[in-house]
Amino acid sequence: MAEKKLNKIEEQIKKYITDQSEPKRSDMQALHRIILHVMPACKLWFLDGKDDKGKTVSNPNIGYGLYTIQYADGKTREFYQIGISANTTGISVYILGLKDKTYLAKTYGKKLGKASVTGYCIKFKTLKDINIDILEAAIKYGFETGH
Repeated sequence: MAEKKLNKIEEQIKKYITDQSEPKRSDMQALHRIILHVMPACKLWFLDGKDDKGKTVSNPNIGYGLYTIQYADGKTREFYQIGISANTTGISVYILGLKDKTYLAKTYGKKLGKASVTGYCIKFKTLKDINIDILEAAIKYGFETGH
């Protein structure tokens, strides 16, 4: 059963990447490979961007890894640590679960190249605009500390 679910997620990821126009398709494929290289045995996620009523509420996301979100009311939820998503102007990389919302911008922002960095999101137009080694370091940091 788990094998079947994993195959479905992998198919959804492949279709989502394949459906992008170039150069976004190649960049998303390269990012997918980089993240799997950093964390080869991580749990894979695919969120289609729809809520439980079928309404689109966000761009689809590919997620990697696993951590538990603790909400203020005490409830918890499993979610991914690293996510990637195509957006209208390029690609977003989400690094979730960071306690310090200024860390990404302070540590990687200036070194990344042409990217905008918020508390948990690194946005850029194409991979050629950024320093991939720095992005990979940020992703590694997210896997190591995002709990």
